Amino acid sequence: MTGLNRRRVLVSVVGGALAAPALVRAQGSWKPDKPITIYNPLAAGGVCDVHLRFLGERVGRKWGQQVIVDVKAGAGATLAAAQMVNTKPDGYTIACMTINSLRYPHYQAANWHPLRDFSYIIGLSEFTFGVVVLADAPWKTIGELIEAGKREPEKLNYGTSGIGGTGHLLMLETEQATGARFTHIPYKGGAEWMPALLGGHIQFVPDGAAWAPFVESGKVRVLAMATEKRFGLYPDKPTLIESGINAVAVSPYGLVGPKDLPPQIIQALHDAMKEAMADPGHQPLLDKFIQEPWYRDPAGYRAFAEKYYVDVKPTLVKAGLAKA
Repeated sequence: MTGLNRRRVLVSVVGGALAAPALVRAQGSWKPDKPITIYNPLAAGGVCDVHLRFLGERVGRKWGQQVIVDVKAGAGATLAAAQMVNTKPDGYTIACMTINSLRYPHYQAANWHPLRDFSYIIGLSEFTFGVVVLADAPWKTIGELIEAGKREPEKLNYGTSGIGGTGHLLMLETEQATGARFTHIPYKGGAEWMPALLGGHIQFVPDGAAWAPFVESGKVRVLAMATEKRFGLYPDKPTLIESGINAVAVSPYGLVGPKDLPPQIIQALHDAMKEAMADPGHQPLLDKFIQEPWYRDPAGYRAFAEKYYVDVKPTLVKAGLAKA
């Protein structure tokens, strides 16, 4: 089964789940009577921004209230979720949280804790990662790029969505495994690093597939995928694992609210977003950027966060980002 077909099966499961009886809502139901704001942790115009606006528009139609997507990019894509610390737990302000919020406190002082200060609402999607270069770049394989990084350390620049993000961590692991050295240029998301790649300011990108439409148009070329197995859409492109680099990118994101968000509000937000994910236009949007659906209910999302927060620390220590 190809990657795209597999994702369609997953989405059909999510859509089918909507027909199941609704979960019991604690203390009755909740419906907003004023606009809702979702903080976006990545750059305006990027994949996450487009995705949140798609979902927000449909939730807004359902409730008859505007859903505003407000960009809060920065701090390695953790700034949006961090805003929840000082946010009233009433459901009118929530945030999209990337997986980096589960790494950041391990290597950077923060006035928030991902397991203490957030209410988990719903898992949305997962970025698909690969290493890409311009179509006319001199490196035809990931091996050739690695050799260039060994031959002339730190001469070649790469862009990611921030220090400590999945792309950065992926390259730190790659450098440790190969001895190559590159220079990291952090951006606030694909809406920034993609123009930098096209303009020649950086030489490659090891990040989420905001690059996918440019591969389709012939402007960008994939050297390797950071997936466990070969990706269905690019069957001729090897994985990093096949190339001798034991690295796989894991990068889901979802919605969180401030701590102590009432259960009935969490459930109402979850149900509305889940319904929006079943919209016929949702999977084509994910396909455009070869993203995986990553649905999690509130309990499942929190369980993932609790496990990943513990499991990721050894990786961060090995990469030199965190202390043991």
